[in-house]
Amino acid sequence: MEDKIKYEMEFVIQVSPAMLYNYISTPSGMSEWYADNVNSRGEFFTFIWEGSEEKAKLLSKKSPERIKFRWMEDEGTDYYFELRIQVDEITKDVSLMITDFAEDDEVEEGKLLWNNMIGELKQILGSK
Repeated sequence: MEDKIKYEMEFVIQVSPAMLYNYISTPSGMSEWYADNVNSRGEFFTFIWEGSEEKAKLLSKKSPERIKFRWMEDEGTDYYFELRIQVDEITKDVSLMITDFAEDDEVEEGKLLWNNMIGELKQILGSK
């Protein structure tokens, strides 16, 4: 298996951190923009897209700042994906920081996917 490359992205989202956290940390919130359906049982989340399903383990969660998952297929590795809310102390701008991993030839595709999903999230939240 090829080593995966860590990449990070930042999206400015004009919404309150508490509201944004609800959309990135709850199955109902994530079902609106991240996957067609999201279920959770304890620390395990199931993400469903057009009939395919992926399971992830919740690694950590800190309200109202961040949530971190590891796909079950990456069990035993250091790979994860994290959604983190950052508020600029001076401007009070709210940013959603994404950290994810992908194989070298899939990084651009991963970034494109995040761009599309965050675009959908912004639309739902009424952010520009």
